[in-house]
Amino acid sequence: MAHKSTADLVKEAKQQIENLTPDQVEEEISRGNATVIDIRESEELQQNGKIAGSVHAPRGMLEFYADSSLPYHRPEFDKSKRLILHCASGGRSALATATLKQLGYDNVAHMDGGFKAWKEAGKPVA
Repeated sequence: MAHKSTADLVKEAKQQIENLTPDQVEEEISRGNATVIDIRESEELQQNGKIAGSVHAPRGMLEFYADSSLPYHRPEFDKSKRLILHCASGGRSALATATLKQLGYDNVAHMDGGFKAWKEAGKPVA
């Protein structure tokens, strides 16, 4: 069996999930119905800032925070709510969004291009 590259995995994930632009994410935030989940590492947030009001959940802990049967579960991970994930450039969040769908999150999307695209679009950084 031929092995896949990480780029292949990200491309496949993006075909299975909802990919949002920074404008679309900003619009959903302004409507007040979305929880933005920042899956970057702590150092990345410290160096580059974050989207105001976003919830920090590093990629390595995501599945544990998202599973309500585990002691690590965090209330921000609510299957009845709209969740939008982002990372630095969109690769990790595409994979993470596909994983959340496997865990039963139906109303989940990610910001294509990540925090980099958010900043390049001139969106506010906290």
